[in-house]
Amino acid sequence: MVLTSLDDDLAQNIVTINLSGKSALADHMVVATGRSKRHVGALADHLLRKLKENGEKNIRTEGQKIGDWVLVDAGDVVVHIFREEVREFYGIEKMWATEAETTAYNPDAETHSAGLTA
Repeated sequence: MVLTSLDDDLAQNIVTINLSGKSALADHMVVATGRSKRHVGALADHLLRKLKENGEKNIRTEGQKIGDWVLVDAGDVVVHIFREEVREFYGIEKMWATEAETTAYNPDAETHSAGLTA
């Protein structure tokens, strides 16, 4: 559901990182890029709405008012939505995974990590 929501709202460069065994924070991390501050905010807002409609509770967010980098903590999945320049500056994927451990989202693929798609 997370990946589908981001893809439907035209997020760019969506990547998933499996955090199992690396962190107690979450099982998966999703990193995506929005085209502008407004787009980043809209991506986060729509994702929050869909998570709540899906019965998720205790969802926490950071950075939504500023729009450069929004963190959505949905428990087992943590989502980082960046403007492109901010994503490049922080390089969060490099902190958590090697290239071999990241998976680019492909909406045409039949299987995705549990909890990330509808």
